[in-house]
Amino acid sequence: MKSVSGREVHSLQKAPGAVHRNEAEDRVPDAALLLETLPTPVVLVGQQDHILFVNSEAESFFARSRSLLRQEKLSDLLPADHPLFLLLHQVRQTGNTVTEHGVVISSPRFHYDGVTVQGAAVAEFPGQVLLLIQNASSTRVLDRQLAFRSAARSVSGMAAILAHEVKNPLSGIRGAAQLLESSVAENDRELAVLIRDEADRIRALVDRMEMFSENPEGRRPVNIHRVLEHVRALAENGVAKGIPIVEQYDPSLPPVWDNRDELIQVLLNLIKNAAEAILDTGKPGQITLITAYRQGLRLAVPGSDRRRHLPLLVTVRDTGPGIAEAIRPHLFEPFLTTKTSGSGLGLALAGKIINDHGGVIEVESRPGCTEVSLHLPVVRDEAGGMS
Repeated sequence: MKSVSGREVHSLQKAPGAVHRNEAEDRVPDAALLLETLPTPVVLVGQQDHILFVNSEAESFFARSRSLLRQEKLSDLLPADHPLFLLLHQVRQTGNTVTEHGVVISSPRFHYDGVTVQGAAVAEFPGQVLLLIQNASSTRVLDRQLAFRSAARSVSGMAAILAHEVKNPLSGIRGAAQLLESSVAENDRELAVLIRDEADRIRALVDRMEMFSENPEGRRPVNIHRVLEHVRALAENGVAKGIPIVEQYDPSLPPVWDNRDELIQVLLNLIKNAAEAILDTGKPGQITLITAYRQGLRLAVPGSDRRRHLPLLVTVRDTGPGIAEAIRPHLFEPFLTTKTSGSGLGLALAGKIINDHGGVIEVESRPGCTEVSLHLPVVRDEAGGMS
């Protein structure tokens, strides 16, 4: 990343879209327009850490408009001991480009982990620093998606084996237990009942595994907010009774292209997990349901050169203790659970359903906050063939 010249800095502070014509009459976009095209956040910081310029990606990154950001200092966004201020000091002292990896950038409105920040001095403008922020979260989403697909395939195969190889002999075991129950002595009848009940429990587990079939139900346009209203009503009278549920919705979202019943199943399971995490703390907490429209995330469609756009975001956030780092990479593997009474199939099934319908699940967790986000396709992507 090279230093920015004085002429470019002047153009940064002009309205985006202006062009400079050189002596050869070739049209060359000014620096502001070029920075607008970058898919990464860019911030120009003044000598006293005032924010002088941000591109559109930086607006999304900091969850603020550029007009607000340009009225703030970097210290309004980050704590005084944040490593970014040391980076700025090093750039100003040396005039060299400085890169910091693994930076955490967090506030009540956003959280990013593992960010890389590059800072470069601006020639002819002492003290000004241009920051290029590279957020690795999108890459992590794609990596997780590959892992989820692999897990989904293994679960589907396992489901077929269980259904075929277990259910038939299980029926025989249960029938034999019933016969024994009616013919054995009173002292042994309890053991026969135990065999019958355990056979029923295994049968129920196998029935849940059959939900991982390779033939997902057909999809149709679904109003995500009506789904969330239904799920919230169920949760408030059941799995999350007594826990406040807060809504942060974007009311202008288009319909999602999905299966309504399966979406309800996924979201209710996520809220159930969030409620249990809060109850485990023994402290008051809340669950927040968030919807938003986010540009940027696209996935290749297997077997074609098209790319699927996943702009609709649904997030379930809780104020529980967070997820232990050791189990985060394995969250969507079947039979993984930290609950004494859990089957470990809830998140695996959620991952399978969302994957089958062309979406992605992303999990971000830290002490005091866990967010599970669904990235989903919208109707016009499927119907209109957008790529």
